[in-house]
Amino acid sequence: MGLKLYLVLMMTLFYVLYGCVSMPPRQPENICEIFKEKSSWHLAAKKSAARWNVPLSVSMAIMYQESSFQARAKPKRKYWLGFIPGPRPSTAYGYAQALNGTWESYRQASGRFGADRDDFDDAIDFVAWYSRDALNATKLKANDARGLYLAYHEGVGGYRRGTHKNKKWLLKTASEVQARAVRYQKQYQGCQKQLDAPWWARG
Repeated sequence: MGLKLYLVLMMTLFYVLYGCVSMPPRQPENICEIFKEKSSWHLAAKKSAARWNVPLSVSMAIMYQESSFQARAKPKRKYWLGFIPGPRPSTAYGYAQALNGTWESYRQASGRFGADRDDFDDAIDFVAWYSRDALNATKLKANDARGLYLAYHEGVGGYRRGTHKNKKWLLKTASEVQARAVRYQKQYQGCQKQLDAPWWARG
């Protein structure tokens, strides 16, 4: 095999694998199907839930709302005159739509200095970490996905000041996150045993 052909094949394989890694799950409304398709996500979600004592159903529901599980999601650009691309409204990026500064704070606080926002393992841990920070600073409960999403969106300080209270669209979205977290939890209860079984014992 010639060197040129070899390099072409290697580059093709790289892009195929890279694309597969970053693809969102095919059935994002069902947490069992998500974890069956992406078993490494299940392991990462369990680890972050145990580390920060936040239900994985809550973290997954928040992530779904933020990026629809798209690894390199970014806020939409603003356009001048309807067609000239302008700057993005924030530095939010990745599965968790984390801002540059907040992500750096997470790296320092968690000790995960090489964490990347387009890596699911790091992103789900970030969501749980941020939720734990909100729980420590408020009277919210760990299964209150609505309240935790409001704190996630507004910042813990903003939530405590009540910046969300007059944002009807945000309150509606937060209620949708709560409903999804409840569905995820019910679904997970039905498939957790199967997901935790060794791969050769799964049906």
